[in-house]
Amino acid sequence: ERRLQGALERGEFSVHYQPQFNLATGRISGMEALLRWTHPELGAVAPAEFVPLAEETGLILPIGEWVMRSACRQVRTWLDQDLPAGRLAVNVSPVQFSQRDFGATVAQVLRETGLPPSLLELEITESLMMKDEEWTRQLLGELRGLGVSIAIDDFGVGYSNLRRLSEFPVSRLKIDRSLVQDVEHLGRNAAIVTAMVSMARALGLEVVAEGVENFE
Repeated sequence: ERRLQGALERGEFSVHYQPQFNLATGRISGMEALLRWTHPELGAVAPAEFVPLAEETGLILPIGEWVMRSACRQVRTWLDQDLPAGRLAVNVSPVQFSQRDFGATVAQVLRETGLPPSLLELEITESLMMKDEEWTRQLLGELRGLGVSIAIDDFGVGYSNLRRLSEFPVSRLKIDRSLVQDVEHLGRNAAIVTAMVSMARALGLEVVAEGVENFE
């Protein structure tokens, strides 16, 4: 915790970009911004170790805003270089999501970086969306009003009321990597993923499969 304090000011954080591919065309359709921390003594610290601590201490607020601003600025730079980067997905933590001025923060970042709102996608877990449905509707409505799209992250491992879920202005489902792994063996996971894809299509949603790391 002591080492995490001031890590942002010391420039120890970086953003990595994980590509998302369109299965029909084989082309990159977008990317997800991933936060990484490299400490001069500890070396690379896993997000699973430091992100929960950042959320607990409230440091995730300035760090999360920095990630969004840095990623939006980078994609804007790529666009200016005629590099079609596609949409940019940025994770939103529960602490960020609960802030009443979060929508205004997103709008400010978009204005400062010049990134078209249609290229920004915010990822929110299904459990977080269901925690306070009234606030979720209000905030997602505000974000969609800006032109930003919403994706449900880690879908399939939390509790969700599908009827209520369909009422939120969501564009995409991200199937959790634990369900995608071993899907090529056409067993139980393959049946679950097939059902999820069919359900998403029925709801008019696009699907991203997490954890695809080989051709099969």
